[in-house]
Amino acid sequence: MAWLKAMRTDMGGQVLLTLLVLAMVYVPVASMVLPAGHALHLDIFTVTLIGKYLCYAMLAITVDMVWGYLGILSLGHGAFFALGGYAMGMYLMRQIGDRGVYGDPVLPDFMVFLNWDSLPWYWLGMDSLIVALIMVVLVPSLLAFVVGSLAFRSRVTGVYLSIITQAMTYALLLAFFRNEMGFGGNNGLTDFKDIAGFSLREDETRVALFLLSAFCLIVTYCLCRWVTSSRLGKLSCAIRDEESRVRFIGYDVNTFKLWIFVLSAAIAGIAGALYVPQVGIINPGEFSPLNSIELVIWVAVGGRGTLYGAVVGAILVNYGKTVLTGLMPESWLFILGALFVLVTLYLPHGIVSLIKRRKLA
Repeated sequence: MAWLKAMRTDMGGQVLLTLLVLAMVYVPVASMVLPAGHALHLDIFTVTLIGKYLCYAMLAITVDMVWGYLGILSLGHGAFFALGGYAMGMYLMRQIGDRGVYGDPVLPDFMVFLNWDSLPWYWLGMDSLIVALIMVVLVPSLLAFVVGSLAFRSRVTGVYLSIITQAMTYALLLAFFRNEMGFGGNNGLTDFKDIAGFSLREDETRVALFLLSAFCLIVTYCLCRWVTSSRLGKLSCAIRDEESRVRFIGYDVNTFKLWIFVLSAAIAGIAGALYVPQVGIINPGEFSPLNSIELVIWVAVGGRGTLYGAVVGAILVNYGKTVLTGLMPESWLFILGALFVLVTLYLPHGIVSLIKRRKLA
């Protein structure tokens, strides 16, 4: 009941979900039915690009969950995203089989090149989609559980917690760059062929991945709205605003913080798994601390503490990045920094606050 009441009053969420449903109808028709010369036709590159934006939107919601509602400024969610992507990438590499450059039916090409004799133990079973999907959720969740347990029990908060999460991300970046780790080194995993028996080069598969991304974004938004509208969500906001008082009245603050942190990491891993087959590569660059900082900028630009604002920010900023890196590739980071400063100074509640102001006016 609380969730239904929250959704009825969540006008931004209603608009977002309506647009996503309409996109799920329009995009397949525009790309697969309408001819290439039609004004409303969408080419497959654009469909894939939109699908990538939707994965970023899922990731932004997870950051908003822990930052906007719990008050934890995490700079490590890019790591959870990348771990989910690597889990899916391992599955996709196993699907190549003997179609690789070296024709080995078991070992990926980079292992053959490095003279590996057999698969590492952590690659075993990754030829199964079910196992891969379990790892997509399990690995980021376990990492979040370990890091969160240590940090929250030690009462680490504020900027110190942000530094810990960023250090975790940087450590993984350095580790995955090493060839000895068995994840392709600096080149990462790429040259994927199939997913669940369907060719990734087929337009129908690309459209299906877009539809799956849109559906998962809808489910993610509804799940996170349910969490934030429940007693747990109210308690999260209380922890954000006055953690010491919540502790004083007897709540186990560490457990609640850990639960939401792990949930957000699991969703980030799913977003990474959807991202990889659409872009066709996963490499250690996804662990870059800069990527995790960008996530915070998406949420800040859109409006933290709203969920739908995070989606708006992720899509707008990444669309701007796509356009501006083509026009002014050397200036994009300066533009991104200036955008963050301007939003912080003049729109502390993000772009969606402009809509609220108009309604009040």
